[in-house]
Order: sequence, then C-alpha cells, then structure tokens
Amino acid sequence: MKGEMKLRIALLPGDGIGPEVTREAVRVLQAVAELCSHDFEFQELPVGGVAIREHGSPLPVNTLDACLASQAVLLGAVGAPEYDHLPPDRRPEAGLLTLRQALGGFANLRPVVFHEALAPASPLRPEKIKNADLLIVRELLGGLYFSEPRGFTVEDGVAVAAYNTLRYEAHEIERVAHVAFQAARRRRRRVTSVDKANVLETSQLWRATVARVARSYPDVELEHIYVDACAMRLVSEPARFDVVLAENLFGDILSDEAAVVNGSLGTLASATIGGTVDLYEPVHGSAPDIAGRGIANPIGAIASAALMLRYTARLEQEARDIEMAIKQVLDAGYATPDLQSASTRCVVGTAEMGQLIAEALAEIVDLRRAYHAV
Repeated sequence: MKGEMKLRIALLPGDGIGPEVTREAVRVLQAVAELCSHDFEFQELPVGGVAIREHGSPLPVNTLDACLASQAVLLGAVGAPEYDHLPPDRRPEAGLLTLRQALGGFANLRPVVFHEALAPASPLRPEKIKNADLLIVRELLGGLYFSEPRGFTVEDGVAVAAYNTLRYEAHEIERVAHVAFQAARRRRRRVTSVDKANVLETSQLWRATVARVARSYPDVELEHIYVDACAMRLVSEPARFDVVLAENLFGDILSDEAAVVNGSLGTLASATIGGTVDLYEPVHGSAPDIAGRGIANPIGAIASAALMLRYTARLEQEARDIEMAIKQVLDAGYATPDLQSASTRCVVGTAEMGQLIAEALAEIVDLRRAYHAV
C-alpha cells in the first residue's frame, strides 16, 4: 500500500448551500482518509457573507493567512441578496476575487462528463449529449474581472456611466494555454480556443498567442472558434469538444452553459491551479432560496474534492474511486431534487446523497483490495 498522504485543507463553507454541500465533501474525504490510511487535516474558516456578519470583511486576514498556510482550499459558495446594497469591494464576491488573486491560481479547470443516468434531466436530446466528455480551461486572473481602470462616473450623486477594462498580456495567455495543451495530451489531443477576434483586440492577441504556444505541441490539434459559435455548439454538439480554452468572462459563461450536458450545475466541479495554493469549488452558486432545506446537490462539491486528490495530493486512484462512486449512485437511480426525472428511482436529500457516495466508495475500495489479494 502507498504511504500515508498528509494534506492540510482549508475549508471555506461560505454562504447559502455552501456549508451543506461542503459537509458532504468532507464526509467523503474522511472516508478516503480512513479507507486508504491518509491524514487529512481540516480547518474551517469564514468567507463571504458569513465573514461580513462576523468580522466585517468578506475575506478576513485570518482566513487568508490560513488558506496560504494550507496545501489546498475547498470552498462551498459565497453570496446572498442581503449584501447587494454594499459597495462592490465589500460584497461576498469581492472576497472570492481577492482570494483567487492571493492564491495565484490562473487556470480554472471545469470538467463536464456525460452521465447516462442523468440524460433525462438534461434539456438536450440524449443523442446530442451521449459521449460528451470535455474540459473547460478558463483563464482566471485577467480580463474584465480584474483589469483596471474600472468604476462609475457620478454626476450630482447619481451614476450616469460605468466602465470596465478588458486587458490581457501575452504571458497571461501563454501560461494558461500551456495548461490546456498539456491537459489535451492526457485526453484526446484537441484544443478549441475561444475568442472574439473579429471584434476585440484582446481576442486578436489571444488567438495569436495561443497559435504560437500550439507550435510547441505538434501532437495536439488546435482550432479557433468565436465565442458565440462555441455557445451554440455546446448545446448542439457538445461531444465534439475535448479541451475548451477560454478567457475569464467567456469561460465563466460557457462552463455554466455546459451544465446542460448533465442537467444541473449542481453536478459540476472545478479546480484552480497554477498558484501557491490550489482552490477547489463546485461551479454552482450559493442558492439562498434552498439553503437550509437539505435538498441541495452535493455532487459538485464532492467531485471538487476528487479533483483536489488528483491535482494537489496526486492521489489519482482515490480521485477515480470518488468519481466511480458518484457514477454508481447515479446509475442506481438516486437523485437530488434538481436531477429528478421520470427514471429516478429515489429522490434523496443532501446528506443522504453524501452518505450513499461514501458507502459506494467503501465498496469500491474493498472490491479492489479483494481483487489484488487474489
């Protein structure tokens, strides 16, 4: 058996359904630790709206320091309507942007894999989504979300205009492009780079830079596509994509759209890598309308935990075990309310889904051990 892996994990449950889904991700990680003799140390910290209430800041200094001292960060979700009246730099989302900058992760990986059991939950026809298996690589520290200047023009106390800056430097594009091409080498060796080069100078630089990086990967096919065409093809023929490379805003929108493949944002995970500390979080938001009801889908959070084991801990087998456990539970007909369809055998809540996945994980590990013992 492999030696024990020690991993320090900062837990940021956040707002809305964040604490509920994070709890189930921790349940599964604890099961992995017990089953495979690893040592996962968790430290729970406030972020977002809960941090504003308790500390007056969406990202307290103690939270940031603890994250920087950890090996990985697992985030639930941030945001709530009750904070919309605050200035932009004091809202929960500002804490998340600051955290991303501080951790330094510039590449956000968002895998989207078709699950046959979830086909009825998707608005797309089964023949359109069958065999879909794509990875969206989103640049995370540039573009409209971070570039300066930004702000409002105010006259007589009233905002009459607003402005944001869309800026990219070649080195920012190069580093995330390398991540995409390296990922493609481990997959089906095809990168689709998304831009709007017919309109935007930043996209013209993006296209030229990605094409230059591609020359270092002659074994990987590169295609360029406009963002509007990509949005259309994600719902008309998602199986054609392998690795999709996009700048910050385009990647944010397209990865949410790609949730139609599985029928719910609640199933999608993400990993942010390339910085000092890796950050993992489900793609969905805080969903305050269902918070506290025990019906949120924890699969995205649990799948994010699997990505943590893959990219930070380098525990590929354990990551695959979690992903297989998720598949087995879905194939058995269990679903949270957001995934309910005519083929659902049993609708379960957040905690029940987490427990089912942990139990399936234990069976998978035991079966593998029994096989190797023969």
